[in-house]
Amino acid sequence: MRYIVIYILLSLFLYTPNCHAQTFRGMSVSDGLPDLVVNALYKDSTGYLWLGTSSSIERFDGIHFKHYSIPATNEKEKEVNVITGMPNNEVWFGNNAGVWRINGDELERIAPDVINSKVYSLLHDGAGNLYVGGEAGLFICNESKVDQVLIDPNILSVANTVKGLALDNKGNLWLATLHGLYSMSLTDKTIKAYEPLDGKMSVSYNNIYMIGSVLYLGTLEKGIIAFDTETGGFEYYMDLGCITSLSGDQHDLLYVGTNGNGIYFISAKDKKIVKRIQHDPNSREGLRSNSVYSLLVDRDGIIWAGLFQIGLDYSLYQHELFSVYQHLPELDLKYFAVRAIEIGENDKLIGTRDGLFYIDEKRGICKDFRSSHLRSQMIMCSYAFNGKYYLGTYGGGMYVLDPLTVTLSDFELQIPNPFIHGQVFSITSDYWNNLWIGTSEGLFCYKDGKQKFHYTSKNSRLPEGNVYRIFFDSTHRGWICTENGMCLIESSSDRLITDKFPEGFIHKKLLRAIYEDSQHNLYFLADKGALFVSDLTLNTFREITDTPLDGKNLQSIIEDDEYWLWIGTSDGLFRYDKGENFVSYNFADGVPTSIFLGCPPKKGIDGTLWFGSSQGLFYTNTKRINDAKEYPYTLQITGVSVDNTLFTSPVKRKKGEYEVALNSYKEEVTIYFSDFTYTDPKYMSYEYKMEGKDIRWIPLSGISKVSYYNMSAGKHVFKLRRAGNPDSEICLLLDNSSSAGVYWIPVLIVIVVILGGGYCLYRWRIKKAILDTPQFLSSSEEAISEEIENDDSLLSDDKYKSCNITVEDCRELTERLKAIMRNDKPYIDPKLKIIDLAETLDVPPYKLSYLFNQYLKKTFYDYVNDYRIAEFKYLVNKGEHKTYTLSAMIEKCGFISRASFFRYFKKTTGMTPNEYINTLEQGKK
Repeated sequence: MRYIVIYILLSLFLYTPNCHAQTFRGMSVSDGLPDLVVNALYKDSTGYLWLGTSSSIERFDGIHFKHYSIPATNEKEKEVNVITGMPNNEVWFGNNAGVWRINGDELERIAPDVINSKVYSLLHDGAGNLYVGGEAGLFICNESKVDQVLIDPNILSVANTVKGLALDNKGNLWLATLHGLYSMSLTDKTIKAYEPLDGKMSVSYNNIYMIGSVLYLGTLEKGIIAFDTETGGFEYYMDLGCITSLSGDQHDLLYVGTNGNGIYFISAKDKKIVKRIQHDPNSREGLRSNSVYSLLVDRDGIIWAGLFQIGLDYSLYQHELFSVYQHLPELDLKYFAVRAIEIGENDKLIGTRDGLFYIDEKRGICKDFRSSHLRSQMIMCSYAFNGKYYLGTYGGGMYVLDPLTVTLSDFELQIPNPFIHGQVFSITSDYWNNLWIGTSEGLFCYKDGKQKFHYTSKNSRLPEGNVYRIFFDSTHRGWICTENGMCLIESSSDRLITDKFPEGFIHKKLLRAIYEDSQHNLYFLADKGALFVSDLTLNTFREITDTPLDGKNLQSIIEDDEYWLWIGTSDGLFRYDKGENFVSYNFADGVPTSIFLGCPPKKGIDGTLWFGSSQGLFYTNTKRINDAKEYPYTLQITGVSVDNTLFTSPVKRKKGEYEVALNSYKEEVTIYFSDFTYTDPKYMSYEYKMEGKDIRWIPLSGISKVSYYNMSAGKHVFKLRRAGNPDSEICLLLDNSSSAGVYWIPVLIVIVVILGGGYCLYRWRIKKAILDTPQFLSSSEEAISEEIENDDSLLSDDKYKSCNITVEDCRELTERLKAIMRNDKPYIDPKLKIIDLAETLDVPPYKLSYLFNQYLKKTFYDYVNDYRIAEFKYLVNKGEHKTYTLSAMIEKCGFISRASFFRYFKKTTGMTPNEYINTLEQGKK
C-alpha cells in the first residue's frame, strides 16, 4: 500500500500571519538532547537531522539522539556554529576550533594546522571546493590543498570575520562580514567591497541569503537589508530585530529566525510577511520560545527551530491524505467532538457534543444552532428523510431541520410528545418508507407522521435497555441493537424475533454498528471484541481475529469505491481489503485524532468519504489514497544497544540489509529503528519478527525499539517493516558468534563442563551425606538455609526426603507468607534472604525451602521477584514513574541489579518496562 509523503510546502503559506499556530514538538534534556543551546541544523539525504549545540554534534532520527562528543582543550571551543552536507552524503561542521568531518562514529578534524579558529559558515560549490568563512577570513579547501584568503590585509580587522557566504551564477562568491559586504571572483580571487550610500545603514552582517539577483543580509539590530547585485544598491528591507538565521526556498520565500520575535516567512517578491510563528504562553501550540538561534525548513516542509537554552522545536509532519473540513476561519470545528453528519450535494449537517451546525456552501449559509435553540446540545444521531434532517439528542428528544428555511421544529405536535425529552440514539427508514426511531424508551415506528408501533421490553421481545442502532439490510430485514443484545424485525409481520439466531452468533453482545457491503456481507461491530462478518442467510459467519483491530473498540464502518472497508476505532482508523491486509491511518496521514466516537461515516456523491471524530470533521477519497507516493526515506536500523550500556551502529551491507557483530551470550539486545517521518512518535506503526523465534509478524505502535533477552549464540535475522507495507521490509543480521577463537571455544566449554560437573557431583555427595544425618536437621537448620540460598545444586528432591511437612502445613504456611508479603513488604529489602523470612514466620529455614521448591514449585528468588514486579506495576499505576527515574523505581521495588530487573520483567510480562509504561499510558487516553 502506497502512502503520500511529499508535504505540499506552499500549503504552509496559504495563511495570514494571524492564523492559528502549528503543532510543534519540543525536545529537551528529558528527551535525550544533552545541550539546550542549538546553533545549527542540517538534514541529510538519508533523513537524519543533525544538530550543532554549544558543546556537541547530535544526530536525531525522530525518536533517538546519537551524541558525538567533540574533543577540545576548553569547553568554548566545542561550540558548533554551522553544519553542511558534502558529496556522498558526508556531514561536515564548523565550530569554534575549526572544521570537522563526521566519519561513521568518529569525528575527523580537517586541516587543523591551517583552520584553527572559529568557523561560522560553510559552502560547497559542487565542483570540489569547500568555502569556509570564519574569524580568520576565508579558506578554500579542495582535495589537494587549503588556501587562506584575507578580506583585509590587517588580520585583526573585523572584515576578516566572515559570517555568511553565497554564490551567484556569474562566478562570484559573496561574503557577509562584520564590516560590510564583499565579493570575490572565483577566477582570479579579486575582492571587491560594497558600502551603502546611507552612512547610517548597518554594515555588520550576521548572515546572507540570495534569491535571484538580490542578496538579503541579516543584521543583529536593524533587521534585513537588501542588496541588488545588478544595480549595486542597498535598501532597508524589513526591520524584524535581531536576525539569527536566514535561508529560503531559492524562489521567493525567505525563512527568518530572530532572537526575540520568533520565526517569519516572507515573500521576497511582495515584500510581505506571509506567516509568523511565535511563542504563545496561552497556547499549547507554537514555539516554546521566541529566541530562535537556528532555523531550518527542510525539503519535506518540516520547520525546525533551535532555541536558546530550551532545546529543539519542530513541526509535526502530516501527509495530506486527509483534510480537515473548515468552511469559515471563524468556525473552527477541530475542538468539537462530531457525533452525527449528513453530507448533501451542497450542504452539510454537523452534529456535535456541543451543538448543531448547518452549512450550505452554495447559498452561503452557515448557521450555529447552539445556546437557546436546543433543549440539549449533545447531538447523538441524524438522518436525511423526505427532504428534511431528523436529529436525535441526549436528553432533549428529537428535532427536525428544514434545509429550505433553515429552521428547527419538534418532531411531533401531539400532546404528550414522546420526543420532547429523553435520549434518541438512532433514526432510519425501511423499504416501505416507515421511519424508525431508537430511544431510551424503546423502539418507535412512524408512517406519514403517525405512530404505527412502540415496542418495549414489556409489550414485545425487545431486549431491555436503550436501543442504540437500527439497520435494514437488502432483504428488508431489520436489525435492532440494544444494550442487552439484538433482535430482528420480520419484514412481513413487523414482529420482533430473538430466537432465530444460530449457535455462536453475535446477537447477545452490545453492537455499535451493522453494515452491509456491496457483496451483501453483513459486518457487526461489537462494543468490545473482534470484527464479526456473516452472509445474509446467517449460515456462514465468523470472527475476524488476529488483526490490528484486536483490543480496540470498533465504532464505525463504511465501504469505499474500491470495495475496501474503513473502520473507525477507539484507537485509529483502518482500511481493510476484506482479506488479510489492514492499513492504519493516523495523525501522520492528516487524521486529526485517533479517537472515533461512533459517528457513522458518509460517502458523498463524488465518492468522497467523510468521517466525524473527537476533533472535528475530515475527509478523503480513493484517488488521494491511490495517488499517494512512496516515503522519501527508507526504514533504517539506527543502532543496537547491548545490556543497556553499549550503543553501536550497525553496518549497512546493501539496500535494506544491516549487520552487527555482538559478543556471545548477552543478556539483553535492543534494536533501535526509525522511519524518519518526524511525526509524533506515538503514531509510528511497525511490524517485526525474529526469524526462528517469532512465528508471525508482531505489530508495534508508538515504540521504535525491540528488545530480546538471553540470545543464544549464532546468527539471528531480525526483520522490520512499516505496518501494512510489505515492500518496506528491511532486515538486520545479528551475529552473536564469538569474534575470536571460534574453533577452540567449544573444546574449552566441554573441558569446563566436565571439570565443573565432577566438582559439583563431589560436593553434592558430601552435602547429601550431611543432610541425611538426623542430628544435622536439628542442629544446623540455619546452615542449611544458607547453603540452599547460595547453591542451586541443593535444590534436588533427594534433599527433602527427611523433611516431614504435610500438605496442610504447606497451605497454612503459604497463607501466612502471603499475609506478610502483602502487609510488611519485606521484598523491598534488596538483601532479603530466605533465613530472614523464616525468622519472621518462626519456622526452620529448611521448611521454607521445602515450601518454595516442592510445594510452590519455584525458587525463593522467583517468589520474591514476583512481588517486586507487582510493586513496580503498582508504582507505575500511581504515576510515580513521572516523578522518579527508572533506576530509582527499581531500587524502591527491592531489585539490587538493573540487569536482573529487566531480565525478570521481560520473562514475566513479555515486554520491557518502558513498553509496559507506554502501553498503560495509551490505555488511559
